[in-house]
Amino acid sequence: MSEVILISGASSGFGALTARALADAGHTVFAGMRDLAGRNADQARGAIGYAQEHAADLRPVELDVTSDQSVERGVRSVLEQAGRIDVLVHNAGHMVTGPAEAFTPEQLASLYDTNVLGTQRVNRAALPHMRRARDGLVVWVGSSSTRGGTPPYLAPYFAAKAGMDALAAGYALELARFGIETTIIVPGSFTHGTNHYAHAGKPADDGIVAEYEKRYGGLLEEVGRKMAEIEPPDADVSEVARAIVTVVGTPKGRRPFRVHVDPNDDGAAVVNAVADRVRAEFLRRVGLEDLLHPSTG
Repeated sequence: MSEVILISGASSGFGALTARALADAGHTVFAGMRDLAGRNADQARGAIGYAQEHAADLRPVELDVTSDQSVERGVRSVLEQAGRIDVLVHNAGHMVTGPAEAFTPEQLASLYDTNVLGTQRVNRAALPHMRRARDGLVVWVGSSSTRGGTPPYLAPYFAAKAGMDALAAGYALELARFGIETTIIVPGSFTHGTNHYAHAGKPADDGIVAEYEKRYGGLLEEVGRKMAEIEPPDADVSEVARAIVTVVGTPKGRRPFRVHVDPNDDGAAVVNAVADRVRAEFLRRVGLEDLLHPSTG
C-alpha cells in the first residue's frame, strides 16, 4: 500500500537515503529541506532528478523545523498536493562536538530547538490531520547514545537526543487511542556515509576549549579514530533507511516500538529492552495496557 510520507531533514545523510528508499518502495515521499532556493538547491534538484530517473514519487518541500511558519507552510503544501499525511518521519537533527562547558547556553538552546522542538513543531502542524483520520505512523530517528556507551565531547548532542527519545515515548501513549502508531529507530554511530561529524557544530568559548586541551589534548580526534576502528568494515548507513522502509511496510499493530541499527553494538539495545519492558509492565499495573498498541476502532 502506498503511503504519503513527510520526512524532515531530508537534504543529506539518513534523511536523503530514507527519502529515496521510501520512494523506491512505491510511496509518495515529501522530502523536507530548508532553503530549497539557496543552500539546499542542489539537494532539491538531486531529489527531483532521482525521482525522474527511478520513476519514483519523491518531492522536495520547504521545511525548516526551527520555524513555526515554515513547518506550517510545508505541511499545508503536502496536504494540498496529496490530501493526507500517513507517515511522519522525524529525522532533522544537528550534531555538535567539543567539551560541554565550552558551549554557551544559547548554543544548547539552539541545538535543542532543532533536535527536540523541531519535532514538536512538525507534530503540532501534522498530527491534527492524522488524528482526524484515526490512522498513521510516526517514526522518530533517535540515537543509541540515549542509553548506550557514550564517548566524551558529545554531551550536548546526546542530551538533545535523549530529550527527543523521551518525547517520542510519551507521544506513543498519547497517540495510540487515535490509531496512530509509533516506532523509534535507534541508529548507532556511523563514521562513514553521513556528514554528521563533518558538519558538526563547535563550541563558542575558545578559552574554555583551550583549558580542556591542556588535559584532554587531541581527545576528539582520538574518539573519532577509535570509533572508526571498532566499526565493522561492512557497516552500511543505508541499513537505517532500509529499517524505516520495513517499518512503514509492516501491517499496523505489528510494528516494533523500537528498532536498533547499531554496527558497533554499544549496548543500547540491551538497556532499551529493559527500559521498554519496565514501561510496558508499569502501564499494565495502572490499567493502561491498551496504550501499548494503536487503536483500530
